[in-house]
Amino acid sequence: MHKVVFVQGGGVGHDQEASVRHIFQAVGAAVEFELIPAGRAAVEFGRDPLGPELFDAIRRTGVALKTKLLQPKGAPTPTAHGPTTPTYSNIEFRRRLGLFASTRPVHNLAGLPARFQNVNFHIVREITEDLYATTEHEIIPGVVQSFKIVTEVACLRFFRYAFALAQRLGKKSIHCIHKANILKMADGLYLDCFRRIAADFPEIAPKEMIVDNTCMQLVSRPQQFEVLAAGNLYGDLLSDLGAGLVGGISATSAINVGDGVKVYEAVFGASHESVPPGRANPLPLILPAIEMLKDFGDAVNAGRILAAIEEVLLEGKVRPADIGGRAGTTEFTSAIVERL
Repeated sequence: MHKVVFVQGGGVGHDQEASVRHIFQAVGAAVEFELIPAGRAAVEFGRDPLGPELFDAIRRTGVALKTKLLQPKGAPTPTAHGPTTPTYSNIEFRRRLGLFASTRPVHNLAGLPARFQNVNFHIVREITEDLYATTEHEIIPGVVQSFKIVTEVACLRFFRYAFALAQRLGKKSIHCIHKANILKMADGLYLDCFRRIAADFPEIAPKEMIVDNTCMQLVSRPQQFEVLAAGNLYGDLLSDLGAGLVGGISATSAINVGDGVKVYEAVFGASHESVPPGRANPLPLILPAIEMLKDFGDAVNAGRILAAIEEVLLEGKVRPADIGGRAGTTEFTSAIVERL
């Protein structure tokens, strides 16, 4: 039995959670969840949105399945004139847990309309620094400075993980995405670290591509890519672009890693003010849950769930609203379970 911390962030995450539990029960997945609310869901229970018990539990099990952490109601919004930079729960969650890389599988789901077919690549994103370090301040009124932080230590660790992942997945090439032609020092250091680590993996072809050209290539011929390794900001942008290639944000997932810790994460979340209760598409959490089962060595149940999803999508009668249907969470989940 695999013990997994279920991080519940609130809103549609509650609907997604019910769906995953139903499906896991139906296939007999050997997973035991320890539910811990975080973000808005924790505040609604009068708890710290990111309490120490959350991180202690994840470090103890080494594995978490996470919905999107919604900001508590009344949390500060971005402003150049505030006394402090607002703390965003999802970024702070990664920071406190020491997560340093996020993997986004990008591939077609049978039955889900997409602009391209035969797409199958992974975006690997460094998530500790770059502009997402949120180091910024107002120098004088009307002038704001944000810092792009790039360090050798973080880059070497990230690229070693990216190459090892490519090796494990049987990929033959990896693209380093950069803007070193303009950011000669910051992205120059990033590119240099890529080249140094590439020398340790001679069986994987290292390729380099400027980020703007990467965007053009992705929307022209995405089938050429196997693994794209990108810094925090570029990786964030390319991740959503990649999702758009294969049917939208509901067609992908995220796997975040740190030292001895792995977090499987829904990349979409919303409040119940935006998506009414019972109307959420559960795929954003089901798909990372499938990746989790694969990593547990339960490829059989992972494959069964994916095949059932694709059968429902191919039939086309039961779909959530965001992918062209009218089904609610329970109806869509039940349709998947019926095909298991």
